[in-house]
Amino acid sequence: MTPSPPADQSRPPAPEPDPHRASPPDHPAAPPLRRVNPAELAPPTGFSHAVTATGATLVLLAGQTALDGAGRLVDGPLPDQFERALSNLLTALRAAGGRPEHLARVTVYATDVADYRAHAPELGRVWRRLAGRDYPAMAVVGVVRLWDEQARVELDGIALLP
Repeated sequence: MTPSPPADQSRPPAPEPDPHRASPPDHPAAPPLRRVNPAELAPPTGFSHAVTATGATLVLLAGQTALDGAGRLVDGPLPDQFERALSNLLTALRAAGGRPEHLARVTVYATDVADYRAHAPELGRVWRRLAGRDYPAMAVVGVVRLWDEQARVELDGIALLP
């Protein structure tokens, strides 16, 4: 049997709550985040177009397809859809305070990787025209289909703002 600690070694009482301090978030370990949803993009349903965190600002960019501002998919070949999806990703990034050179990571989801590879030179020209020559870490992932069923490509990303 373990003896109880003497009374003078017990824990001090919890401090009184400060009435001037903001109430804690639902999850105390969650960092303060700001959701950014630019008016130029289709209204988000169940996601944010960009999320920023305090400190060295981390921006998490939601997947963007070739949706126009009204939420209609811009039909066309892969290079046209890639250009619109990249434009949408960069619009979300700018709305969060960033520029293309702040992109740290971009993932490209393609429904036809062979088609993506066949158009790679043209897609590279689109990238350089819209985002410049500061290339983030990237991956191309082949997928069966995307949320927007007629979409051929989707891009998401992570940016770090100074």
